Amino acid sequence: MRNVLLIASLALAAATGLAGCGSSAQPSAGSSTAPTTPCKADDFKVTGDFGAAPKVEIPACKPTDELVVKDLVQGTGAEVKAGTTATVNYQLTTFSDKKVLDSSFGKKPFDVENVGQAPVIDGWNEGIVGLKENGRRLLVVPPAKGYGQGGQGIKPNETLVFVIDGVKVTPAG
Repeated sequence: MRNVLLIASLALAAATGLAGCGSSAQPSAGSSTAPTTPCKADDFKVTGDFGAAPKVEIPACKPTDELVVKDLVQGTGAEVKAGTTATVNYQLTTFSDKKVLDSSFGKKPFDVENVGQAPVIDGWNEGIVGLKENGRRLLVVPPAKGYGQGGQGIKPNETLVFVIDGVKVTPAG
């Protein structure tokens, strides 16, 4: 009898919970239906101050095929332009499994020499142009502008979510 009551209670709780749900483009937890709404910059939640490792919340939406660029903190210093060297701190979170895969926070900042032609992924060469010193930027990099079929510890066709802090900009030449 106890099991019947428990099952009935669980069924009632599930039905009550579902009754309160409206139509949504995003699947419920545990649903096997893939989201169909493409992600927008504002769907990503990033907390933490400039200079400190951020916390990134990956939303339940479909990764976009476009490079997403959003300034989280407006910088106050020199601006990254094509040909400059951008010294940055960064954190990489993978979209598919929501794991921090790499970070320079708490370590030595990374130099991106000759921005636009630097030996980094296209998403960086395009996405850090315009970043200012003391600024923080979100980059959501689709596979075509990232690692495509994979490599460097990245799964094939992975969308990459970077938070990048502009530490210093050095003019070209």
